[in-house]
Amino acid sequence: MRVKKADLKAMQENSTQEADGQSVGTLRIIVTSSVAYIPIAGATVTISYTGAPENPITTLITDSSGETEIISLPTPPLSYSLDPESLQQPYSEYNILVMAEGYEPVYVTGSEMFENELSLQPIRMDPIEMEPGQEEKRVPIPVHTLFGEYPPKIPEDEIKPMAETGEIVLSRVVIPEYVIVHDGVPSDTSAPNYWVRYKDYIKNVASCEIYSTWPEATLYANILVIMSFTLNRVYTEWYRNQGYNFTITSSTAYDQKWVYGRNIFENIDFLVDTIFANYLSRPGVRQPIFTSYCDGQRVTCSGLSQWGSKYLGDQGYSAIEIIRYYYGNDMYINSADVISGVPSSWPGYSLTIGSSGEKVLQMQNQLNRIARNYPAIPVITADGIYGPRTANAVRTFQGIFNLPQTGVVDYPTWYEISDIYVGVSRIAEPGR
Repeated sequence: MRVKKADLKAMQENSTQEADGQSVGTLRIIVTSSVAYIPIAGATVTISYTGAPENPITTLITDSSGETEIISLPTPPLSYSLDPESLQQPYSEYNILVMAEGYEPVYVTGSEMFENELSLQPIRMDPIEMEPGQEEKRVPIPVHTLFGEYPPKIPEDEIKPMAETGEIVLSRVVIPEYVIVHDGVPSDTSAPNYWVRYKDYIKNVASCEIYSTWPEATLYANILVIMSFTLNRVYTEWYRNQGYNFTITSSTAYDQKWVYGRNIFENIDFLVDTIFANYLSRPGVRQPIFTSYCDGQRVTCSGLSQWGSKYLGDQGYSAIEIIRYYYGNDMYINSADVISGVPSSWPGYSLTIGSSGEKVLQMQNQLNRIARNYPAIPVITADGIYGPRTANAVRTFQGIFNLPQTGVVDYPTWYEISDIYVGVSRIAEPGR
């Protein structure tokens, strides 16, 4: 069955979900140095309710991979995040204080948790000795865009005119290694710029813009829209052509919400790893489509309705069906061939026990370099032959970086290994 747009509102109003069982979510904190990609072992992590920061709930210690154990914490019922008419905040908020010898303490406020969802809270620590009496670095996470009040998006054309200068800046769509996020409106010269890895940026925006509790097809569709929106900004050099020195802003009026240091959710993390090279296209148009979207409740727009896409997912629509419902039947999913910063491209097939050759050798060498930073990963013989020891090292890597522990180097694992290898191989990133 297909739903007419006129019937969508009624379907939303009539749809209800009951909370099932005890309302708890899970949380893992991941602590790394802001210099290169070095996990910080032995960091002390203290968690408290945002409403009672003076009363710690628990204290955890990070392992050799810079990670805490996964803990369960109370959350509101799942149903709150499934109903746009609910006036109840659908997530709980926690404060997280992280301290480690030789690093500036970090204090995150408002880390969000949903029932039945694993929240991954990254912590980046600066290796600076604090002066006596100096306060910790504070990372506030504001209210979620679907629950708080944010400026609506200023309408824009989905296909941007390209200057006829005789010089093509980008002849094809390239997945950038980094985007530069201006943390404010474009004209705010006091707002900082952050260099953010492309996949990390998409994961952050998706966790800001939609609820991880929604159907997988809905998450998939919304992530595609977010990626196409972003790659249009990259491809057209939208802000650089206006004289700015950044790729995109964190303003919902101009772009999409991004929050420095916020938590992400495991299912969003995995989906982005799986489809990060994709974007949305129309026939005969080279640039990724600028895919406008809005919540569909407080604000309406000509693009995707976030709440509407949730209810279409409930009805069994696939991701591409949701996309075409809002953007038309000539919209399709495209894939970029070039991924900047990656030493070698995906071989086109999964590597597993019995595989051999240059791609296996490259992967083994990268894993061994990563193991110098992450000693839980066993060092293996780099011989180009994929045996049980290589599979075990891959399985350990997948566990550390929140991928299914299959021991097989599939598409998400290949590019995650490449990303982490690039990160640990550098003395420092170009900026924070």
